[in-house]
Amino acid sequence: MLHTSLSLDYVMRPSNIEESAPLLIMLHGYGSDENDLFSFANELPEELLIVSARAPYSMQPFGNAWYAINFDAEKGKWNDNVQAKQSVDLISRFIDEIVAKYDAEKDNVTLLGFSQGTILSYAVALTYPQKAKNIVALSGYINQDILPEDLNKEDYSHLDFYCSHGSLDQVIPPDWARQTQPFLNTLQIKNVYSEFPVGHGVAPQNFYEFKEWLQKRI
Repeated sequence: MLHTSLSLDYVMRPSNIEESAPLLIMLHGYGSDENDLFSFANELPEELLIVSARAPYSMQPFGNAWYAINFDAEKGKWNDNVQAKQSVDLISRFIDEIVAKYDAEKDNVTLLGFSQGTILSYAVALTYPQKAKNIVALSGYINQDILPEDLNKEDYSHLDFYCSHGSLDQVIPPDWARQTQPFLNTLQIKNVYSEFPVGHGVAPQNFYEFKEWLQKRI
């Protein structure tokens, strides 16, 4: 069932814990919707309260986006970073709303993103580090243009990232994703990075690896 009462529309799977459950928020990719990653929900630990959000910008004829990706003859492909930053703030507020509405454990929040949802997950965690603990970053990269200018002011010591990418990805070049680990290392943030021989998607072995990683951290 689609819930429409908060800053973002969402679907959810309740936790088997009645109060203060660990929270997992899913952020889908460009042109998709809240049902995409939610297909993983029943395979993930039962103690997790799982919420899959719908991005705020509707696309035609269907699908949604966290921010526009424009295709221009002169500029080539470019991102609307103003919209992206607005979505970062929107997701931050949504996390607070979900924690309050469902009495979730505010210090045990995981963000799980795919593609554009991963780009936003990185940005939320690095802009509002107190809002997240674990980040599962699938098939995305760090867009430094939507991050705070001075990252050294924040305490990232509690953050932990699982990052993965398809080595055959035609949408987001693997080289972009490979810059993630060195970037996080410079901020002394815990992280792992894996590649799988697939395109822009999540291979079964990729799913099982991040599921095992997550089970150890919730």
